Amino acid sequence: MDHAHPTRTALPGIGTRYDLVTEGGRHVSVVVHEDGRRFLGFHDPEDDDNCQNSVPLDPAEAAALALLLVPTPGDPLSTDLEIDLVTEQIPVTSGSPYSGRTLADTQARTRTGASVVAVLRRTGATPSPKPDFRFATGDTLVVVGTREGVDAVADLISGG
Repeated sequence: MDHAHPTRTALPGIGTRYDLVTEGGRHVSVVVHEDGRRFLGFHDPEDDDNCQNSVPLDPAEAAALALLLVPTPGDPLSTDLEIDLVTEQIPVTSGSPYSGRTLADTQARTRTGASVVAVLRRTGATPSPKPDFRFATGDTLVVVGTREGVDAVADLISGG
């Protein structure tokens, strides 16, 4: 298997398995179940069918890991200028008072100074959501702001 080209295998009744052999010869797979669950698997270098360990990932964890793995041409915030901005992903759970309500209902930017810059949903991503964007349980909000502002959005969305 070419390390630069992962393979895809259909798993009838389960989902899809994506396999990658690293340049160092390690075999890693991601199994995407039909219900959206994902598992990261690590295989025996001598036997690709022997999964030595697997890690279940919920949708927010999978999205966070994906963002970490995407190479960037440079860190645009790496300058002599000190900027105290953080980006975090905040889940909308079934207990959130904003599940089923709009971004405008949260008044997040006015109340916290932080901005919801995207919403990740199982069906795709919505960058720069408009005020009438309606949140659903399972959404993940991508929020940018100061540490305090992002924490305040997390508290707001969780109902804390």
